[in-house]
Amino acid sequence: MKNNLFNECVTQLGDYILFALKEKTEKLKDGLIAKNRAPISLAMGAPTAMPPQFAIDRLKELLDRPDVHTYSTPKGELYFRKAVSQRMKDRFGVDIDPETEVFSLIGSKEGLANLARALVTPCRCQLDKDVILVPDPCYASYYEFIKCSGGAAYPIPLTRENDYKPDMEEVWANLIKDGYNPENVKAMIFNFPNNPLGAVTTKEYAKECLDFCRKYDILMISDAAYSDLYFDESAKPFSIFEIEGAKEISVEFFSFSKPYAMTGWRVGWVCGNAEIVRLFGKAKSTVDNGMFKALQIACADVLTSKEGDDYIARENQNYKRKQAFTVKGFKELGWDIDERKVPPATFYLWLSIPPRYETSVKFCDELLEKSGIVTVPGNYFGKQGEGFFRVSYVCSEEELQTVFDRLKEDGFYY
Repeated sequence: MKNNLFNECVTQLGDYILFALKEKTEKLKDGLIAKNRAPISLAMGAPTAMPPQFAIDRLKELLDRPDVHTYSTPKGELYFRKAVSQRMKDRFGVDIDPETEVFSLIGSKEGLANLARALVTPCRCQLDKDVILVPDPCYASYYEFIKCSGGAAYPIPLTRENDYKPDMEEVWANLIKDGYNPENVKAMIFNFPNNPLGAVTTKEYAKECLDFCRKYDILMISDAAYSDLYFDESAKPFSIFEIEGAKEISVEFFSFSKPYAMTGWRVGWVCGNAEIVRLFGKAKSTVDNGMFKALQIACADVLTSKEGDDYIARENQNYKRKQAFTVKGFKELGWDIDERKVPPATFYLWLSIPPRYETSVKFCDELLEKSGIVTVPGNYFGKQGEGFFRVSYVCSEEELQTVFDRLKEDGFYY
């Protein structure tokens, strides 16, 4: 068989970070158990709770209906799109047309990847590639699916120094300085609340980014997967469509995975500019036939239900409590954490590695090999992540207590 059977975009892909960490953990698992350090994951970027019982019961009811087992449409059944429209109105106060401005997704990751595929014309020469601007650090899959589409991901540095509000004109100037053709820039990914930082932003900064995209005639892609994971009403995440004129140049992606713990259900949606949604749908329709109808009905029901809202509120209080517990634990170990700047959203903490370690990987490897604690090195999320690591506090409070007991016993002080 030919050595060059697959295109170079695919052959150059690395393993997805969490899969690689899981494989590494499995190799060490028996030895860790033998020394009473069975692995505990603070790496998982997903809820561990059960989904809302309301949704589970509704799905069970639907499985006996013969009409739910036939092909759906990639766009999503109208009842699902109407539920999305209602949710956008109830949650954000924005109007979304269910006929033309909503498209269902088999999870928002799939949708974002398919949008990149639709935007990018593949090219081999790096500096001639179509470009999508991405946060750095960011959800690692951004880089991979843009690369797999034949495009280039150009970093937007998010740092404590710039308060996670980079000057986009400076990014644009650096892109040109680095030899990229500004005419090839197709889009900018805007991700707040942010993975891996947990950071939120302001409507004022979002408007600056929208104005930037309008000025250079590029698409704003808002990844709002964490918009319902927040702990304070005063910092309640917003939709970019709350900003006047946003729909002219943008689309926004949502997922059921984070707010409803439905990671395995693979349900989400994109909404916004009707023409972008239409063209995205044409590309997506070449690769799937839409979600299982029973899932669409159950998820439409939970999306507009009191039970769904109560579930989100309850889980957010659980995360808030676990966040406080985790912050306290790291502060006791010497981490200098300003509690006024602890993220008011997501289930992540973004922490500096102790200064005695040369790299994020070395610190996280030692945490795993010595104490069985699985964390994610910051550089896995981009160059700006070096010197940091990401903690996810989705496990039980009993496991979190065990984590800090081990860190103290094993000498992991800052």
